[in-house]
Amino acid sequence: MQLEKVKTNGHKLNGFSTEDIGDDHLYTGLETPMKPDAFKLTDAEKKERIGILFEEIMDVMGLDLKDDSLQGTPKRVAKMYIDEIFSGLNPENKPKVALFDNKYQYNQMLVEKNITFYSNCEHHFVPIIGKAHVAYISSGKVIGLSKLNRIVQYYAKRPQVQERLTNQIANELKTILDTEDVAVIIDAKHLCVSSRGIKDDTSSTVTAYYGGQFNTSEKIAELQNYLNN
Repeated sequence: MQLEKVKTNGHKLNGFSTEDIGDDHLYTGLETPMKPDAFKLTDAEKKERIGILFEEIMDVMGLDLKDDSLQGTPKRVAKMYIDEIFSGLNPENKPKVALFDNKYQYNQMLVEKNITFYSNCEHHFVPIIGKAHVAYISSGKVIGLSKLNRIVQYYAKRPQVQERLTNQIANELKTILDTEDVAVIIDAKHLCVSSRGIKDDTSSTVTAYYGGQFNTSEKIAELQNYLNN
């Protein structure tokens, strides 16, 4: 089913209900969908509220919350959601990035490959596990290598769609480095595909962004050569 443009109209998306769409992959925009008052509650208040709600979910499922193994689960889940796997929703957790002059006069592409990340599918809230490869050509400034990893992790730690994750990382690098010469490739396995639904454990999803000089067959081939060696 091809949806050229997705619009929300009540419970309809381009005239289709969420039931019609089913497991199809939706990408509604570059920005992560957030409420205007997303940060009205403090992190502590959010954890308290999530703990209460998750306890109710467990109760509805019929789990015995008096069991020693389950008593602390609602609070553990709440802490994990806010402090760990969805910490990228809070802009206060955005990595601080310092730039340095390109004193080495290195004017070729710099590639940081095989950055392992863990994210979560926003459609089913199950893991996306993959590797990101990022590259840029300096416009006069360079960034610390570890900061490339931190930028990937920041945008991965939120409910995501892989296409959006790819573009968010690319746009952040373009803004920080003040250059269009940025490339991002993500190869990931979606547990919503491998552990449920179609239950295909062998496939993976690849998305790419090529900007500036990278958007040429010559540079793409050069980048692929680096990644394959």
